[in-house]
Amino acid sequence: MVTEAPEQVAAAVRAGDVRVAARLMRELDDQRPGAVEVMRLLYPESGRAFVLGVTGNPGAGKSTLVDALIERYRKQDRRVGVVAVDPTSPFSGGALLGDRIRMTRHYLDKGVFIRSMATRGSHGGLARATKDVIKLLDAFGRDYVLVETVGVGQTELDVMGTTDTVIVTVVPEAGDGVQVMKAGLMEIADIFVVNKADRDGAQRMLTELTLMLELKYSRGPGEAPSSQWKIPVLATQAVNNIGLTELFQALEAHHRFLRDTGELEGRRKARRREELLARVEYEVRRRLTLKARTDPALARLLDEVSGGKVDPHTASAEILSGEFLKNGA
Repeated sequence: MVTEAPEQVAAAVRAGDVRVAARLMRELDDQRPGAVEVMRLLYPESGRAFVLGVTGNPGAGKSTLVDALIERYRKQDRRVGVVAVDPTSPFSGGALLGDRIRMTRHYLDKGVFIRSMATRGSHGGLARATKDVIKLLDAFGRDYVLVETVGVGQTELDVMGTTDTVIVTVVPEAGDGVQVMKAGLMEIADIFVVNKADRDGAQRMLTELTLMLELKYSRGPGEAPSSQWKIPVLATQAVNNIGLTELFQALEAHHRFLRDTGELEGRRKARRREELLARVEYEVRRRLTLKARTDPALARLLDEVSGGKVDPHTASAEILSGEFLKNGA
């Protein structure tokens, strides 16, 4: 546990103390109250790093792409933070945290900080503490923070509300463009990458994605040209360092687009608002769960709902208007 005063811990993070930052990340993951106090102090230092999300199907080469991006940014002498999220086993509760294995060549680089996290049952492709860890890496002086999600297909939506730019990575084996649409990835992508493009079916995937995006941007007669970002579809072979220059250029172009149009700040404002609502929702649930163990009236109400004697609408109105949320745990 962090035993120092929150002010001391925050000062150590600002000074670049790797051990303190790593320990604070662990405590954020464990939801320690002291860590939250430190993050309140570090909050004014956040909002400077550019945050990139890399998502897509398992086995699409996300870690290899992240590794390549780290190398490119380091050549520009940019400081990089990485958050790699792995799924937690529903049986053992453990996680392999194997994404870091593919990035071992950067571990001795002081300009790179890699943090692996387990989802711990959280849905949406990210761990619950991911947003706090991103803010911490930001306050720690990282210029870019790369977030690699679990890669669980249709639940991979949290990354859109967490990062500035989303790279959706697919492979020819993923099927066709319709499968990508079914997964909801058309709505969250800022850049599409067809990785492992030397495999059969890659050209078909590229063509179908391009055509679908053209239909998305097509406008009727007399309508003004759209000023929105045109999502590029890129072919890469990350393991062979092919197509990465084009990907890097697309990332830089999207960063400029967000900054020049004001959309970057718009996205960040929306993220902060949604984070607030999500934290309130989580805290209300947590307090009610704890209070039900000691409050007979709340426990009785929950039993009546579970037994079908009281409908959820009536019960929720009683909870929100009554004393249950006051003096919570």
